[in-house]
Amino acid sequence: LIGYDARSEQFINTLQTKPNSGYELVGIVTETADADDLGVQYLGEGQNILEIVQKHRLDTLFILSPAVPNDAILQILHVCEGVPVQINVLPELSEFIIGGNAITLFEGIPVLQLRETPMQGVSGIVKRLIDIVFSLFALIVLSPLMLTIAVIIRLTSPGKAIFRQERVGRAGKPFRIYKFRSMRADAEYNVGHVWAETDDPRQTSLGKFLRRWSLDELPQFFNVLKGDMSLVGPRPEMSGLIDTFSESIPHYLARQRVKSGMTGWAQVNGLRGNTSLEERISYDRYYIENWSLALDIKIILKTLWAIKKG
Repeated sequence: LIGYDARSEQFINTLQTKPNSGYELVGIVTETADADDLGVQYLGEGQNILEIVQKHRLDTLFILSPAVPNDAILQILHVCEGVPVQINVLPELSEFIIGGNAITLFEGIPVLQLRETPMQGVSGIVKRLIDIVFSLFALIVLSPLMLTIAVIIRLTSPGKAIFRQERVGRAGKPFRIYKFRSMRADAEYNVGHVWAETDDPRQTSLGKFLRRWSLDELPQFFNVLKGDMSLVGPRPEMSGLIDTFSESIPHYLARQRVKSGMTGWAQVNGLRGNTSLEERISYDRYYIENWSLALDIKIILKTLWAIKKG
């Protein structure tokens, strides 16, 4: 709960006396009231909301308006853009017009939802089950091919067959992505983290073939099985580029509200590799805001068709 006014005690009492409401009150963020008097844990001040969300692993925020001014609400939306947290406002009746906003009633209390957490509930569980079943099936069926590729890589160029690199996924959590090595073992020694280009001179001869048919991505089925990634979602970015992009591209961090994917809406629309980042972000945001299992299936089918065409 963020903010304090005359409605705070009513809302807190509702949550504490109705354990089946679907919410567990972790605490309050306020600068104007003594949390001990309210019988709840004081979490900190609003300016530290991102750290509070991450520390307590919050999945929902309720903001009291107008106790929290509009500019502060906008700041909360901005700093929490990269974390999967649902943001609701508890408005006064004078602040909204019924029918003009997505107003719902929670135990008789009006709630305005500003941002929804995507891929939750039954649909989110089904998406994860599809990830597990599909990735496990792919690893079993493709294991002879993957073993063959690994052996050929070791025989044709010095270095390991599997390339590991830190990427950033859901909620800004770093993870190690797996790929078949398609470049020289020292490819990043002098240039650091940069995107690969179509005719990148750092690629090996085998690497060009692997990248053309997307075979270098096959080890990412392990990432999907582990839960680091999903079959479908925004492509994970290199950790060294996140700060730069988030400062220069509006709403860039919104893509971190969901798991990264092996393929995505941007990729099946021709935006992969060294293409317009701004355009890719717009496609990623469209996917997040319009996600459905049907859209995932559509993207998977379009990906398979693109691979078949080469």
